[in-house]
Amino acid sequence: MPSVGAMMSRIEELIERLCPDGVEYKALGEIMTIERGASPRPIRNYVTESPDGIPWIKIGDVNPDGKYITETKEKITKEGKERSRYLQSGDFVLSNSMSFGRPYILKIDGCIHDGWLSLREFEKTYSPQFLYHLLRSSVVQRYWLSKVNTSSVSNLNSEIVKQTPAPVPPMEVQEEIVRVLDSFAELEAELEAELEAELEARKAQYAYYRRLLLEKHAASATWLSLSDVSKSICSGGTPNKSHPEYYENGNIPWLRTQEVVFSDIYDVSGRITQAGLDGSSARWIPANCIIVAISGASAGRCGINKIPLATNQHCLNLEIDDSIALYRYVFHCISNQYDELIAKKEGARGDLNASRIKSLTIPVPSLAAQAKIVSILDSFDALVGDMTQGIPAEIEARRKQYAYYRDKLLSFKEKVA
Repeated sequence: MPSVGAMMSRIEELIERLCPDGVEYKALGEIMTIERGASPRPIRNYVTESPDGIPWIKIGDVNPDGKYITETKEKITKEGKERSRYLQSGDFVLSNSMSFGRPYILKIDGCIHDGWLSLREFEKTYSPQFLYHLLRSSVVQRYWLSKVNTSSVSNLNSEIVKQTPAPVPPMEVQEEIVRVLDSFAELEAELEAELEAELEARKAQYAYYRRLLLEKHAASATWLSLSDVSKSICSGGTPNKSHPEYYENGNIPWLRTQEVVFSDIYDVSGRITQAGLDGSSARWIPANCIIVAISGASAGRCGINKIPLATNQHCLNLEIDDSIALYRYVFHCISNQYDELIAKKEGARGDLNASRIKSLTIPVPSLAAQAKIVSILDSFDALVGDMTQGIPAEIEARRKQYAYYRDKLLSFKEKVA
């Protein structure tokens, strides 16, 4: 693979030869057709399992890190198609809510949900691959961010996208930029795969030694349920989203399950007000509880809150009786039984039954023995933590490097009329 410098020089030479005075900038709405998706209502009347059904492209069904949409989970009838927005392979969709601004290239014909914007008829101006990189660049993303979440706008609507200023370099320049960026992306993916594999190997090694250590003491220990070692057990709640007073200017930390990741929890992203606490089943829990996620993809993961906080209803919160067990010891025991827990997930969402978690048994040796085990496992945890901090940091550094070159390649001097 040529050096970065050589590839950049090649593009600079192309630009100097083909557009020495800069490139024209146009609003995206002048270049292509941009429209919002449309959902037939009620959608359940139009969903079909017929092989002749039309692919129904929903935002929640796509891979957030993907580039293409090649299949869908559901189809709709031909009548539903008439009430929706139909696109063809090669067209773009752009999320206008739920992490707005993510572009995807369609590899199928289908109808799009109203959470999408469609981008069509751009072929005379842009190659699809160049347009994809352009829409992901920080130049475009920053423009959108500046327009969204203001006092009057809460999503990326079609008018914002239509007004977005964008460079229009010659097609030969576009193709060379795509070639370079695709080369960077391929190299980045290979490096990330190597780093991720090393990270998983370290985690597996730690889990193996943790299991050995706990099993060594299990034979001489008393086996107790989580209910037996807890002072209290409760779940939380989610204040009604239709009441802004439950969230606006909230100062009560409110934990959601996606933030439960086998670690100590010192801060959370959510906040609710006292009114939100009073108006829901959410409640304060003291610091140093064991929090077990019981719903969805997070189910089975646990953590320790190092600050008092409230949680949503998908968290089961255990306040440990310190006369029986050390909370950090219980945390390690629950973490050790993660595979057993997720094997008990039920239903379409993959939920865990709270009663089953409460009845989960763990070996409980003397407090002195627990303290010794905790000291050893915390040391292992710190060692793996150093590695897991270093490897993700290296992965993030690679991504930032790629984003830097992408933005550099997609920043053009504007041609003066």
